[in-house]
Amino acid sequence: MGSNDRLTIHSDISRAWSIPARFYVDSEVFALERERIFARAWQVVGHSDQLKNPGDFFTTELHGEPLLLVRGTQGELRGFYNVCRHRAGPPAEGCGSRKLFRCGYHGWTYGLDGALISAPEFEGAYDFKPEQFALIPVRVEEWFNLIFVNLDPKAEPLMKSLGELPKQAARFNFAGMKLFERRTYDTKCNWKTYVDNYLEGYHLPSVHPGLNRELDYNAYTVEPYARHVRQFSPIRGAQPGDATARRYQEAREDLTTDYFWIFPNWMLNCYPDNVSLNIVLPLGPERTLAIFEWYLPEKDLGSQTANDSVRFSDEIQIEDGAICETVQKNLHSRSYQRGRYSVKQEKGVHAFHRMYAEAMNNQESNRRGRRGRGE
Repeated sequence: MGSNDRLTIHSDISRAWSIPARFYVDSEVFALERERIFARAWQVVGHSDQLKNPGDFFTTELHGEPLLLVRGTQGELRGFYNVCRHRAGPPAEGCGSRKLFRCGYHGWTYGLDGALISAPEFEGAYDFKPEQFALIPVRVEEWFNLIFVNLDPKAEPLMKSLGELPKQAARFNFAGMKLFERRTYDTKCNWKTYVDNYLEGYHLPSVHPGLNRELDYNAYTVEPYARHVRQFSPIRGAQPGDATARRYQEAREDLTTDYFWIFPNWMLNCYPDNVSLNIVLPLGPERTLAIFEWYLPEKDLGSQTANDSVRFSDEIQIEDGAICETVQKNLHSRSYQRGRYSVKQEKGVHAFHRMYAEAMNNQESNRRGRRGRGE
């Protein structure tokens, strides 16, 4: 994206055109997204159960950056780049519990607070100051028993970025649920193709007949917010004369399915009896890994309810993956450039595209501004 290549999505959905097709296939756009969006957004990297006690740690990778997450001696949550300050070896590997970290390359040792404790065989190094070689920290926070990292040291606090989401999700007892199962779906599509599909119920009757039986399509509601979108629908419940069994036999005013998408790439799917976490990891311009984790009340772990939850969600993901891969292929067609939005059904997609355009354009503006100041 050059200075004359700004992405414009009209604020009026009735007048707006969607993101052009090339943004879904271009490797240069993909590289820019990693810097302008994913390096500046709060991202889910784990669950608080992984760091229950002081010394508990795990390692992970976030968009190419190796990370180390650890619970400090006073119970504080800490995050670091998992890169030794000597010659870039790994201070930690895997997960477990430690009182200190020892790099597997040359044995440099670090405390749980990231401070350099020992640098073997470094006698005689001129002006070597251990305090200058602590592990580099990353921003890390917790919410809803989830652990988040932001690679931007100047990013706004997590809770501010979540806006209305904590209040909206509070009625679901996610914090009291336990992980039941984790699955991954490697899909041949751009991450935005996947997110676009997630953000509308327009395709329910055509793509998800099973889910469409459970939800009230005519009452399906989409609410865009500053940095997230809430979609929800009443549960229809069993109807007289139903030939197919329903997952939920009753219909009540408070019995809804709520889908929360948070910019840019994670979701909470909240059903009456379970919550699933969905993280969409871009692996390439046309390859995406969708990570699903299912959480249920501890009493339901291993039950038929748990198995039914996973089976039902897995069926939906297979259906979504198939249509997303077809759409991705068709985005290469010379017949397609960009589309329009259904004013009634695609408010969520339009909101996402507006957020995306703002993030991509603002970074370019900032760079031009710094060059203008001689930086």
